[in-house]
Amino acid sequence: MRRSILTLAAAATVTGAVVASVLSLRPAEAQEVMLYKNPQCGCCEGYADYMRENGFTVTVKPTHELVAMSREAGIPDDFQGCHLSMIEGYAVSGHVPVATVRKLLSERPDIKGVTLPGMPLGSPGMGGEKQEPFETLEVSKSGEITGVYTRE
Repeated sequence: MRRSILTLAAAATVTGAVVASVLSLRPAEAQEVMLYKNPQCGCCEGYADYMRENGFTVTVKPTHELVAMSREAGIPDDFQGCHLSMIEGYAVSGHVPVATVRKLLSERPDIKGVTLPGMPLGSPGMGGEKQEPFETLEVSKSGEITGVYTRE
C-alpha cells in the first residue's frame, strides 16, 4: 500500500512538472492595441514599435481625422497627443510610457483613459533627451483632466 501511494505521488509530481513546463512554453497573451495616427507621422511608428517590443500586438491605422477621433474618445483638444491608441477600452493618447499603460490595465480605474500631451523629447518613440519627468494625465469619463495619473 505504501509503495502504491509513493508511486502515485511520484507520478503526480512528474505529471505536474510536465504540465508546468508545457504551460511555461506558451507565450503570454499580448494586449491588442489599435493605434490611430496621421499618415505622415514617423514618431508614431516609433511608438508602435516600442509597444511591440514590450509585448503588445499593435495595429496602426493612418487617419486624417485624429483630432476628431481623440475628441470623440474623450481627450480634450489642449491635451491631445500626436496619436491615439485604444487598449482594452481605454484611450491612451500620445507617447505614454509602457509602465503607465500596464498600471492602467492592471488597476482598471473608472476613467476614459490617459494622455501625455504633445510630443515630449525622450518619450517612447521620440528622439532627444528627456527634459523632465513625464506627467501622464488622467481623463475622466466626462472628458475632463482630473489630475496626474503617473509621473515618470
